[in-house]
Amino acid sequence: MDLVKVYLIQSITAAANNLRLNAQQIEVVGLLRETITRCDDVGAEFLKMKKSTELSKLAIRLSEIHSFLTLGKVDFVKISEQFREHSRYLIRDLNQFLENVGPQVYKDAFNKINNRSQNIIDIELVDRSNLAGQIMVNEDGDQSKTSVLNEVEKPMNSLLDFEKKILEPIKSLDEILKGFASGKINHKEVNNYSEIMEDNAALSNQRGFKVLAKMHLIVSSAFSDIVTSNLLIDKTVIEALRACLIVIVAVVKKREVDISGYLNRSEEFARKYLKNSVQV
Repeated sequence: MDLVKVYLIQSITAAANNLRLNAQQIEVVGLLRETITRCDDVGAEFLKMKKSTELSKLAIRLSEIHSFLTLGKVDFVKISEQFREHSRYLIRDLNQFLENVGPQVYKDAFNKINNRSQNIIDIELVDRSNLAGQIMVNEDGDQSKTSVLNEVEKPMNSLLDFEKKILEPIKSLDEILKGFASGKINHKEVNNYSEIMEDNAALSNQRGFKVLAKMHLIVSSAFSDIVTSNLLIDKTVIEALRACLIVIVAVVKKREVDISGYLNRSEEFARKYLKNSVQV
């Protein structure tokens, strides 16, 4: 078993040991550990779990731990301290999860997410190892990169038109962030998308979507600073910008997920790193 799985399973076990569990709850913990042990791709498994109302909140916490382990370098000198922190945070989430999910509910939830149709637009809040995966998949299941650089401007006649325009750049932006992670920067492309996000911020503001406008402005301002070398790219920058994209998709698609952590990360990044304050 790889170290990531071992870490996750031991974190769950440590959290469970701090709870008074009945027989059914112990069985659910066993099922959860078995799920992690048997899956080929832990990040993908957490992504599936986030599609379930019953499993999503715990999946958010587990995916954050997974991201810590797979994105960037792990400081093994401090790993024990970090493990205790992760286990401590898991106690509350695991307790709430076990209060609402019994063995049969757990199994039914997995049957549902494994059998459901995949032809929906979705948002990835999990596997960020190397920024792997995609934030969005298209309605027809096509996962090809979407480009809006040469799009002919059309009037926003309906909410659907607005949603389409806001969502179109997201996958391409995620690809740009992947490039950042591997040291690839196309300054012309980054500058083009800075302008696109600025335009979409104005459009969001006109329609009264203040949060959307702010997330777009953060990305636009950050991209502009990157082009002018006023902002150096590191893991913090990439995670914060990706958090902005996650908030945008979650708000537009009305996903019933807790995005407060991503929203706070985005706003904290703007306060600390962007020279020009982002205001709407």
